Amino acid sequence: MKYAYENLSADQFETLVTLICQELLGISVQGFARGPDGGRDARFEGTAQLHPSAAAPWKGRVIIQAKHTNGLNKSFTESDFYSSGSTTTVLAEEFPRIASLKKRGELDHYMLFSNRRLTGNGESEIRNALSETCGVPTASIYLCGIEQIELWLKRFSEIPNIAGIDPIDSPLIVSPEDIAEIVSAFAERRDGMFTILDDPPVARVDLATKDRLNGMSDDYSKALRRKYLKDTEQIRTFLAAPENDELLQAYEAAVDEFELRIIAHRKNYQSFDQVMDYLIDLLFERDPILRQRQHKRLTRALLFYMYWNCDIGTKEDDHAPTHEALAS
Repeated sequence: MKYAYENLSADQFETLVTLICQELLGISVQGFARGPDGGRDARFEGTAQLHPSAAAPWKGRVIIQAKHTNGLNKSFTESDFYSSGSTTTVLAEEFPRIASLKKRGELDHYMLFSNRRLTGNGESEIRNALSETCGVPTASIYLCGIEQIELWLKRFSEIPNIAGIDPIDSPLIVSPEDIAEIVSAFAERRDGMFTILDDPPVARVDLATKDRLNGMSDDYSKALRRKYLKDTEQIRTFLAAPENDELLQAYEAAVDEFELRIIAHRKNYQSFDQVMDYLIDLLFERDPILRQRQHKRLTRALLFYMYWNCDIGTKEDDHAPTHEALAS
């Protein structure tokens, strides 16, 4: 069963990683806490129970880090997270800390978990870079991406319940301020409207063309459609209801703000995937209600609706005279 890790907070993801490590290393794994150098680590000292195997376990001091992202379909080898030779990526900024811990004798082994995809080539490249830069043997480095996390949760099936995470298709639960108002109102009134449609609605534009014009990747677009397309008709009906006229005005104000921000920041991003992630991060940072886990999915659904409804992003009718059915 897959989980919406992007909807977890950083603290919730750290709890999930701590529970996995307690199974792999031992119950004495100490949860994440901020150290004197500003980093957040979990720690274990002793002989591991299962890692890398019960027959040949790690012994000594283990430092564990968790790197959570709000983005969808992210990978370890994206330029902001790790890039060979760069000194400004997420991992490059951690290298001096890891090297310092190793030099002071506080680290014998290192584990890094992230809700990102990790390929075999990427794993080898990053592990070698960590080893060469930080002085930690490659055999003492463990990188864990989303695929392996899924396998651990299948093996240790009680962890999701303990960590309090829900399946990816869990129902929406009943905001910058305009979005928060819409999210809260929609969540409160949703049960009285109608259930989520089993079949997606008919799209009013050729989404494949829109993706091409905006530079959104196929994988990112498919993930958005799979997760949120079924919600668009419900959101449309909600915003169109006469009693929700003030909320529609709030929606239009939010669209105007986002369009201006997209224009101002578009040059900083190579793909519209990154633009969407920028907007999500902006919303979660600016409003404490939106970044609560129970509101994250609805916030993402509303942002997808803005894109799907051609309220944000380059529109097809700005470049072409025809509209086609939704690409499968």
